[in-house]
Amino acid sequence: MKFIKRLFIGCVVAIVLLAGVGLLLPREISVARSIVIDAPASAVFPHVNDLQATVDWSPWLARDPDTSLEFSADPVGEGARMSWASDNPQVGTGTMTITESRPDDYVEVALDFGDMGTATASWDFQEADGATTATWSMQTDMGAGPVNRWFGVMMKRWIADDYDAGLQNLKQLVEAKGG
Repeated sequence: MKFIKRLFIGCVVAIVLLAGVGLLLPREISVARSIVIDAPASAVFPHVNDLQATVDWSPWLARDPDTSLEFSADPVGEGARMSWASDNPQVGTGTMTITESRPDDYVEVALDFGDMGTATASWDFQEADGATTATWSMQTDMGAGPVNRWFGVMMKRWIADDYDAGLQNLKQLVEAKGG
């Protein structure tokens, strides 16, 4: 009986500690990854600013070629919208809408993952000596709960890996076209 009582107390203490630490983790997470592409910003920008063009380098769409995609009448620039739906949990469902677009400089996108939440992603292009540093960033609020904050720690790693893969795909695509 003492063993069961100690085990119960140990479990309660562990749960309280995990919840307490979870509350100390950041509520908001952000990820930023960069790559240098041997091409001017004017050659890179269209692959991000045109939502139909993102299909060619997206790290997620490669995971499920059967993903259902829908695009707004004009898939380019501010106001452009794309919806996707996949049974693959690594792709899921959602929408993205370009909320700001400055040619060859910056693109901001609002992401809505339904029950999974929302996020803001952005692209910044810095050109120097004929090459472009493309930086892909994302910010999201994980909420007040400790479980979501623990999930945020893991999600940050997953997104960084996916962003690195997408940036590498974009680099290969743009450089293969000769910039």
